[in-house]
Amino acid sequence: MNILDVPVIKDFIRMCNDGWELGYHERNGGNLTYRMRPEEVALCKDAFTYDKPWVKMGVQAENLKNEYFIATGSGKFFRNVILAPQDNICIVEINDAGDSWRIVWGLEKGGVPTSEFPSHFMNHSVRVKATDGAYRVIYHAHTPSLIALTYVLPLTNRDFSRVLWQSATECPVVFPGGVGVVPWMVPGGADIALATSKLMEEFDAAVWAHHGLFCSGPDFDITFGLMHTIEKAADIYVRALSCGQGIRQTISDDNLRAIAKDFGVQLREEFLD
Repeated sequence: MNILDVPVIKDFIRMCNDGWELGYHERNGGNLTYRMRPEEVALCKDAFTYDKPWVKMGVQAENLKNEYFIATGSGKFFRNVILAPQDNICIVEINDAGDSWRIVWGLEKGGVPTSEFPSHFMNHSVRVKATDGAYRVIYHAHTPSLIALTYVLPLTNRDFSRVLWQSATECPVVFPGGVGVVPWMVPGGADIALATSKLMEEFDAAVWAHHGLFCSGPDFDITFGLMHTIEKAADIYVRALSCGQGIRQTISDDNLRAIAKDFGVQLREEFLD
């Protein structure tokens, strides 16, 4: 089978294009990684080469040693993934120590995995622990309405979670645990990786102030759906504020509790009044 016909590769490419179509990925903004299942690695292995050097990440995760990840490339445009995936995405292997990667497929015209791979890697490690291995996707996008809210809302987990829950009825069902918030930090390094991974011990999504959104999930559909839902809720709130009348009514805390009861989810009670 041609590697570009392998279902997981096709799904990865589709998600990149979906994000581009929604305007989340200007220029080379954003990144996506996926931790592959053994059977998916087996379908791709005929296309792998093992002649590239190992590259230290500056972070280490024992529970991700010898894993394989699909990743977007550093400096590559999401717009171009669907046009030439072999030049814009890659598959990397993690070494025995869980602290280095090497490219085994892709980026045929040169390049390296996303500069934020250390953040992705550390958050994959945390989500593997938190979900007993169920979560496989980490997605970062530049969601404009959510970024706008980071200029006007207090940068707290509670404030962002409440505003998003109250902005669209589906939100408490889609992310009942709320969202975490990371204050502005220089992207791409170990510091933001560690700050985000700390939040990812308890949240599926983390807001990066003045930068974007970081989401995790078990598959492409759930993860993209989480990103899309949070950004749409932020957009609704921004539009409501732009009407110039202030917020006159919203979904009350008791309404949120009623939604949670009917849909069988557990809201984070400390975020409610």
